[in-house]
Amino acid sequence: VARPVCPAGGEGRMDATGFDRWPNPTMGLDGSSVGQGVVERGVAGRLRATASADAAAYWRRLLAQPLEQQELIEAVVVPETWFFRGVEAFDALARAFAPLQADGARTLRLLSLPCSTGEEPYTLAMALIDAGWAPSRLRIDAFDISQRALAKAAHAVYGANSFRGRELGYRERHFRALGHGRWQLSAQARGCVRLHRANVLDIDFLPAQANYDAVFCRNLLIYFDQDTQVRTVGVLARALAPDGLLFVGAAETGLLLSLGYASAQIPMAAAFRRQRTPPPALAAAPEPWRAPALAPLPAPRPRRAAPVARSAAPAAAAAPATSPAAAPDTSLEQARRLADHGAFDRAAELCQNHLRMHGPSAEALYLTGLIHGATGLDARAEDAFRKALYLQPDHTESLMHLALLLDAKGDAAGARLMRQRASRHRGRSG
Repeated sequence: VARPVCPAGGEGRMDATGFDRWPNPTMGLDGSSVGQGVVERGVAGRLRATASADAAAYWRRLLAQPLEQQELIEAVVVPETWFFRGVEAFDALARAFAPLQADGARTLRLLSLPCSTGEEPYTLAMALIDAGWAPSRLRIDAFDISQRALAKAAHAVYGANSFRGRELGYRERHFRALGHGRWQLSAQARGCVRLHRANVLDIDFLPAQANYDAVFCRNLLIYFDQDTQVRTVGVLARALAPDGLLFVGAAETGLLLSLGYASAQIPMAAAFRRQRTPPPALAAAPEPWRAPALAPLPAPRPRRAAPVARSAAPAAAAAPATSPAAAPDTSLEQARRLADHGAFDRAAELCQNHLRMHGPSAEALYLTGLIHGATGLDARAEDAFRKALYLQPDHTESLMHLALLLDAKGDAAGARLMRQRASRHRGRSG
């Protein structure tokens, strides 16, 4: 999804490199979360485009012209999206609402925001059509602040960067090849999605009771300041049906738990439901963060079984087909499932066994950190995340969970640094 920033608003003295530090009533985002360099490049581009004499002149233009504020938003939006990104969430959605398919009159209502260039809402349509839903029974509202992103979504023509991973069967089912590496989405899938330009912070962003069965708002909240996070979750709560599902990003699970949401207990999906008791008041600060019982971990890369060489040796001398060297290791997957169900001691034991048998790995240490956080051992959780980052400096999930831990203990500067690193790594992989 898009991670936008707009330094529009604020009063006081301005210098050439200070745009990212200004209060942001337009979007409520913390410019430092994407890094000063991103904002500076956007401002420099708009300085050239508007032929402004210097940064001060451009600042005055920015305050005086709402259209220029939108141009700056467009200049620094960093889209990071592709089809079936985080496939577990889409699988979980199809399973969760499968019982409703029997009700032929029931329309499934979904919300995707920010929808960026359309990959997420169109994935929702494709996943549910493949699960047996009639397109006429799907209503997917997709919102974004970027007019350019929405224009691309409406065009629905995509290149290779939108198709990642090995499982691309959906492309054959739902797209038409245009040549030169371009693909056009089918009218059937496009017809399920309604695109809207809006700001989630606008007071009239959604009707008072939008009543969506599921809301996808992934990897947006981590870029807001704390007050805006709480306010945005309040907007999403009003939009969600009483028994609806809210899907967020892996690094946002702690925030949802601190605001009174309950894990839906769907492994690796980062899905939540509203609890019976209402979330804290919008003005209240979240409780200290604890890592959730349900926190997605990137699936381990599949290992190929070692080939068994043919020889004339007796069969008894051959290595068994299920030897540890040939069989894929499943201990982390088992630990993840146990943690999802609250069996933290056993899950931690499996992680430690995995580390002893296979040596240090970022995935095992990341899961260890989540388990320690879930049991209130914040110092151990921080240590595990830092070890994961020593092994894999671009492990984004460890960076974001470490940022949340540092925020909780008052280290705002350290948390900001972790988020900046995560943003840089995500930008390079896009």
